[in-house]
Amino acid sequence: MKKALVTGGAGFIGSHLCEHLVRSGWQVCAIDNLSTGRYENIEHLESKKQFRFVKGDIMDEKLVDRCAKGIDVVFHLAAAVGVRYIIDHPLESMITNVHGTEIVIRAAAKNKTMFVLASTSEVYGKNEKVFFSEDDDRIEGSTTISRWSYACTKALDEFMTLAYHREKKLKTIIFRFFNTCGPRQTGRYGMVIPRFVTQALEGKPITVYGDGRQRRCFAYVGDVIDGMMRLVACKDAVGKIFNIGTEEDSSIIELAKRVKALTKSSSTIKLIPYEDAFDKGFEDMRYRRPDLTRIFTTVGYEPKTSLDELLKKVIDYYRNESK
Repeated sequence: MKKALVTGGAGFIGSHLCEHLVRSGWQVCAIDNLSTGRYENIEHLESKKQFRFVKGDIMDEKLVDRCAKGIDVVFHLAAAVGVRYIIDHPLESMITNVHGTEIVIRAAAKNKTMFVLASTSEVYGKNEKVFFSEDDDRIEGSTTISRWSYACTKALDEFMTLAYHREKKLKTIIFRFFNTCGPRQTGRYGMVIPRFVTQALEGKPITVYGDGRQRRCFAYVGDVIDGMMRLVACKDAVGKIFNIGTEEDSSIIELAKRVKALTKSSSTIKLIPYEDAFDKGFEDMRYRRPDLTRIFTTVGYEPKTSLDELLKKVIDYYRNESK
């Protein structure tokens, strides 16, 4: 029986990963301080003998060391996430994303276990390309705009992970997530699909920031985890970075219209200027689409869930939550 440590295990992606690992016969230890994760996300796993939940912080070095002993793979998903959360808590976000990763990867190296880093498409910064491949240049925004601190911290996490692989011979894999979505995701920290869905179901205005013409790709969490696990089992993936998501894209205004239609909502769609939603001078990107060539050629990964199917899963989840 393989053993996994999942940091951020009670979060949206983390809880789905824990569920998949347990279902696949792994023994799983999940760490989460529940600052943004929810115990309800993993409560149903507590009855499983091969699952253990530890309420704790990755900043607790001794705790992380204990949990990493005898582990085959460390999945490091614990991080400050979401544009809204990053802007509201910039200092905490930077410390968690950099020093927290340092603690977890050091424990992985000490115990000679594979280290899997959850990174983000944000590292590409202000690059104006339409499709991003893993070796593309990053274009950083000004340090006076706090949203770019997240891109900077995650890029530093990647540099650190690659350095451990090259210098310490640690087995590592880096995933750059492109808008992973699905049931259990919350809209509290800026995630657009759960925010649109809850607004539509409640009959409130569906609030679109900016002009709504910015385009994004939204990948179903189940497809993303399938791709992650294929790569973890692949020797050729070690030491590399992989985009993971879907290439099906939508403008944000189109997304709002789809959510409204699928929920049969009476909500209006309201455009909100960026300066009213975020800090003055907030910057966003027009395009954020992954080039999936590398992950496809390495393990044959192809997302199976369409955007409409994804939206229906999220809508069903929130309808059941409200009962």
